[in-house]
Amino acid sequence: PHQGSVRVTLQETVELERGAGLWGGHAFTYLCLWYGLSFCTLVLNKYILSLLGGEPATLGAVQMVSTTVIGLIQMCLRKSSHKDFPPNFVSAMTLMGGMRCATVVLGLVCLKNVAVSFAETVKSSAPIFTVLMSRFILGEHTGTQWRVSASLMPVMLGLSMCTATEVGFSSLGFSAALSTNIVDCLQNVFSKKLLRAYTYVLLHKHTFMPAELQFYTSGAAVLMMIPAWLLMTDMVWLAVPITPDLAGLLVTDGALFHAQSVCAFALMGYISPVTFSSVASTMKHALSIWLSVLVFGNPVSVVSAAGSALVVGGVALYSHARAHGGHGVTAAMHA
Repeated sequence: PHQGSVRVTLQETVELERGAGLWGGHAFTYLCLWYGLSFCTLVLNKYILSLLGGEPATLGAVQMVSTTVIGLIQMCLRKSSHKDFPPNFVSAMTLMGGMRCATVVLGLVCLKNVAVSFAETVKSSAPIFTVLMSRFILGEHTGTQWRVSASLMPVMLGLSMCTATEVGFSSLGFSAALSTNIVDCLQNVFSKKLLRAYTYVLLHKHTFMPAELQFYTSGAAVLMMIPAWLLMTDMVWLAVPITPDLAGLLVTDGALFHAQSVCAFALMGYISPVTFSSVASTMKHALSIWLSVLVFGNPVSVVSAAGSALVVGGVALYSHARAHGGHGVTAAMHA
């Protein structure tokens, strides 16, 4: 095929997910690690931002610098480098870096201003955004698109029910959460494109490993983080002495963030963007809501329990619709 574009049948994607997809050995391992690391990072972020009065931009800068340094060490140890790079490499990494920077900063702004459960509820709209973006950016279509879309409704309704009894509203927090959601969906779609598209287009010559994609995008994000850090950081907080305990928390947070991100990129190599957002991320949000209830002591209602059951049912419906909707349909992917 032409080097600029390639057509891949959706059935091939379905078969790949059946053989080594979300429930395959490697993918399931990455899924479990991603869940555990994400929740640990979430709790630590909330602790630093709320109880210690940390600044979102500063914490975001710590996370980005940490993951860049750790990623560089990983690449040096593995001696993983490309002798040449794919077309538009700089622009692709700049775009991904910008999205990572925006996702981290907006997510921390949201977490500082609203409850964890509220932030996770807003993220329940991710499946709709990802379906639309995968359709227009990757060209993914299914023969039973209406079934896939319909199966996402109970997922989001269930997540909304999970926190209906204790949602607190903050216009800044809500706006940041919604913006984070949209940018994160875009990042998922473009990450998938970088992880797989070059495999088809350039015959495996420029395929990026998760650690490489993590390093390059983090490095670009650090450069873009500097203006945001200068504009958003309260310099008074910088005057606070960095105690050994606080330094340890920041280092731990950065390491957890790096491990979480690498696991997410690795998982995206096994599944489609819609499956990543609609199944993997959705279940993570549901678990985060329930675990945050236990950690932060929020009361559990009958509505929340019913919502969790609805989420599980919706994910099952989505998986069924996705698995039976790809026959004879094609998807155009442009490099």
